[in-house]
Amino acid sequence: MSDGRWGPRRAVALRDLASLKREKTIVLALLIQLFVAAFSSFLVVGLTSLYDPGSVEAGEVTVGVTGEVQDELTRVAAEQEALEAATFEDRASAMSAFHAGRVQAVLEATKTRVDGGYRIDVRAVVPAENLRTTLVVVQLRRALTALEDRERLQRAAHLDVQPLQAPDRVDASPYFGFTYTVLIPLLLFLPPFISGSVAVDSVTEEIERGTLELLRVAPVSLVDVVDGKALGMIALAPAQVVLWLGLLALNGIAVDNPLTLLALVTAITALVVAVGIALALATRRRRRAQLLYSTVVLVLFGLAAGLPEHPATTVAKLAVGSGTVATLAHVGLFVALAVGVIVAVRRYVAGIDGSTLA
Repeated sequence: MSDGRWGPRRAVALRDLASLKREKTIVLALLIQLFVAAFSSFLVVGLTSLYDPGSVEAGEVTVGVTGEVQDELTRVAAEQEALEAATFEDRASAMSAFHAGRVQAVLEATKTRVDGGYRIDVRAVVPAENLRTTLVVVQLRRALTALEDRERLQRAAHLDVQPLQAPDRVDASPYFGFTYTVLIPLLLFLPPFISGSVAVDSVTEEIERGTLELLRVAPVSLVDVVDGKALGMIALAPAQVVLWLGLLALNGIAVDNPLTLLALVTAITALVVAVGIALALATRRRRRAQLLYSTVVLVLFGLAAGLPEHPATTVAKLAVGSGTVATLAHVGLFVALAVGVIVAVRRYVAGIDGSTLA
């Protein structure tokens, strides 16, 4: 294609990119992503506490234990690093200590006869809507899980069928899992969504202001204008991703397969930008187009869960260097899908009469 044909497209793309500084919402979103990527090594600690509260040490929790099997619960609690058990004769005295603040939780364990044996029922009482409630629940869950494991081992000889052997516990860092399954996919998927949203705004703004009517006298076709807007928005997301990956590297977070990830992000960006432009031309009103765009993108993202590998999983596997042939096939699928949608949208744009856009 000659430079004469690329000139108008390049001019439109540069004009749209330059106008982004006036969009306060977009600038704020970019700054938030920049902050997260730049200070990821510090933020990941606090964010992981929300993702996995059990990864954060919260000090010792004192739990009041009462009921028929309080001895078993007390032994299990003694094995936990941050849990201390205090025994009580009955529920009333345990609850009195709980309300007085001497214990942070209460466990009442009773036995129920079932088919010649018995089942242990545990009732837990924890503070309501307290900042430490989640962390207390995590500590109690660890103790009750340990009690369940012990009971299963003790009763294994009475089972008619032996259960499957549980896999060995792996002492893995929760920060590793959070970084590669949540943080990196978040930083890589937000730029395409923002690019599509900006493309919708850009096209609908041109229509509502009537500036597309200038096409009647300017030597620029509607396809040229749409191509320019699409190119600018498609280029924006990969540029952000390159910056985010660079900042993650500076924070000591290594990301493998950066070029493959860049290809995936570019394909997804092209896909959502093309969809956004088509919806903008079809509805021709900003609010309606933005609502429809957000709904369609969310539906498409939900439908992606039906794929053999979700896009977030693809990003995580590529980032840690464990991508398979199926992972690369998914990247190729998104590239092919993006090309097909772009071709279809360009044909749709070419069939629109410029005079009908007012």
